[in-house]
Amino acid sequence: MASRSSLLALGTVGFALAVWQRMRRQERAIDFAQTTVVITGGSRGLGLVLARQFGAEGAHVVLIARDRAELERARDDLRARGVSVSIIACDIRDRHQVEQSIAQVADAYGTIDVLVNNAGVIEVGPVEHLTLSDFEDAMATHFWGPLYAVVAALPHMRQRGAGRIVNISSIGGKIAVPHLLPYSASKFALAGLSDGLRAELAREGIRVTSVFPG
Repeated sequence: MASRSSLLALGTVGFALAVWQRMRRQERAIDFAQTTVVITGGSRGLGLVLARQFGAEGAHVVLIARDRAELERARDDLRARGVSVSIIACDIRDRHQVEQSIAQVADAYGTIDVLVNNAGVIEVGPVEHLTLSDFEDAMATHFWGPLYAVVAALPHMRQRGAGRIVNISSIGGKIAVPHLLPYSASKFALAGLSDGLRAELAREGIRVTSVFPG
C-alpha cells in the first residue's frame, strides 16, 4: 500500500495537471516561452509542481515563499530540470514585502505575465478551540496576501494590456467545512475577490482564473 505522503504527492501532481490543462484550454494555446511567472507558495507542493510545468514550457519562474531553505531546495530541483528560476523570500502577509518583491521582479525582468496566488495555511479544530489570531492569519494569507500581490502586479500588466492572474481557492471556498472555519472563511473571501476581478479586468486584456481544488 502506498504511504500517506506518496498518496498526497500523487494527488498534488494530479491536481496540478488539472489546473494546467484548464489554463491551457482557457489560454487557447498561448505560448509561455520567455514569459515571467510569479508563484506565491512556490517552494513546495502544488506551487512547485506548477513551476515545473511553466518552466517546461520555457517560462522564467519566480518563486515567492517565507522559508529561504525551502526556496533554495526548490530552485535546485527546478534548475536540475533545466528550468530558468529565481527565488524571493517574502511573507505575503506583509504588504510592504509583497510590494518590494513584485517591484523586484518587474525591475529584473521588465514585466509580470502570470501571477499565481497559491500560498496557503490551514488550521484544523472546532471553533471553541480556535482563536481570533487563527482567523487573522488565514485571512492575511488567503485574502490580503493575494490582494497585495494583485494590486502590485496590475500596473505592469495594464501597461502591456495583457496578463494572467490565477487564484487558488478551494472547495472550502464554496462550501463551509466544519472544523476548518478560518480556512473556509478566507477561501470564500478569495473566491469573491477573484470573481470580481475577472469581471472587471477582462476588458483590459487581463484574464483571471479561479481554481477550486476538491
